[in-house]
Amino acid sequence: MLHQGLYEQIINKGLDKELAENTDKLCQTAPIDAGESSKVLAKYISDIIEKGLDNVRDNGGDLSAQVELVNKIVTTVMTETKEADFDLLAVAKRAEQLLALFDKQNSILALNNKAEIVRPETSIAQSSLFTGAIHEPQMFTELKQEIVSCNRIDMLVSFIKWSGLRLIMDELTEFTQKGGELRFITTSYMGATDVKAIEELRKLPNTRIKVSYDTKRTRLHAKTYVFYRDTGFTTAYVGSSNLSNAAISSGLEWNVKVTKKDLPETIDKIAATFESYWNSNEFEYYSEDQKERLSRALRAEKYFDSNNSDAYTFDITPYSYQQEILDKLEAEPEHNQCRVDYRTAIYPSP
Repeated sequence: MLHQGLYEQIINKGLDKELAENTDKLCQTAPIDAGESSKVLAKYISDIIEKGLDNVRDNGGDLSAQVELVNKIVTTVMTETKEADFDLLAVAKRAEQLLALFDKQNSILALNNKAEIVRPETSIAQSSLFTGAIHEPQMFTELKQEIVSCNRIDMLVSFIKWSGLRLIMDELTEFTQKGGELRFITTSYMGATDVKAIEELRKLPNTRIKVSYDTKRTRLHAKTYVFYRDTGFTTAYVGSSNLSNAAISSGLEWNVKVTKKDLPETIDKIAATFESYWNSNEFEYYSEDQKERLSRALRAEKYFDSNNSDAYTFDITPYSYQQEILDKLEAEPEHNQCRVDYRTAIYPSP
């Protein structure tokens, strides 16, 4: 029975018949978008195939019977498209899934000291939700497993606390020492970031950090942890958890684990957005000589006191048109008696 409300559903024969019987209802339809047709139809047929496989099992069929049905579908697609390569997509009789593949002579990735392959407890092919519930794995334990089983990491968080970073520091250290690339983006927002945490990250090899000091314009609230895998099984955690002990261990934080395999467009958007932030002049590289600047910025955010001159920090960068004016003024001859304090003119006191 059709309920009133919004839909985004392919009209099959059954639904078409129901719509024909509801002539007293306002009905809005639209053609399937040609550019999205493959994706829309694939999702539709996926549901049908899943129901069909359930039916095979419910009627007493075993795994081999389900595999046989899948291979019949593959054969049909191959016949209709005349693409011989589709024959290679038929499920092998062994009916198994590949879970890992490593060089026996150099199997350092995702292996613990007992030479056992380490992987996240949750799937790296199907997206899922973390709510901090008791029966779920803790966020930080999953992050540990993600770190040691990936090839590259991007992390974007409003603030980084040493209490949270230390929970995954051993894994990050091992990851970067073995050649893994690590990038961090964070801010001085609310003065919450710990300088110790940033300094410990800075000491890691193959690690780059960018910080936003302008919390008035750059109000970064996003929390994202992305684990890229050369195998294509990239995962990302997007939600409410900053890198603090409570947020990734015991807090009632919600985080969605997104996988490249079932939400490729979302992973691509996460990657593109991170890259745009990374290349933005709002975020600046953090190095050893930036420690005092970060400390001042954090104090300014944390303790706003109009009577304390140390609570203010200004890092002024001219706009392009202002820089052009400055360059022209710098080129003026020194004997020009009409020169003014141009910097004060362009950057008046607040």
